[in-house]
Amino acid sequence: MDYIIRRAEVEDMPAVLALINELAVFEKEPDAVHISVDTLIKNGTGTNPLFTCFVAEQEETIVGMALVYFRFSTWEGKSLHLEDLIVSQNYRGKGFGSALYNEVMRYAIDQNVNRVEWVVLDWNTPAITFYENSGALLLKNWHLVQMNKERLHNYIRSIS
Repeated sequence: MDYIIRRAEVEDMPAVLALINELAVFEKEPDAVHISVDTLIKNGTGTNPLFTCFVAEQEETIVGMALVYFRFSTWEGKSLHLEDLIVSQNYRGKGFGSALYNEVMRYAIDQNVNRVEWVVLDWNTPAITFYENSGALLLKNWHLVQMNKERLHNYIRSIS
């Protein structure tokens, strides 16, 4: 299998967005994506990008991507968050996901982070098995907490 893993460029962002949409369908949230190609370009390129995106490319086709950004842990210091790793359905099981995961871990070492973290759905057993086999620790006693824009505004109105 001939492919490359590289950093995403501006012209890759339509394919990155298509993969994000494919991931939303896989995660049973087909209407959850509210960003655009322009949002990805604005926030993922330029002199101070908010994220770094790696793509898997085979025969000039983007078949997978991993998107990461830095965080700061009060316990560990500089950390890297893996927001999403997705391989298009027709290309799964061919090593692209492992190659993207490996690139993220190499990037973490190159960037001298003290921790890499991400979330995985509890029903995604192939991913959980892969992560555990790689040596990652699943923190089963923690809950992911979020407040979307609507809930955030509702909360601020309630305390004003």
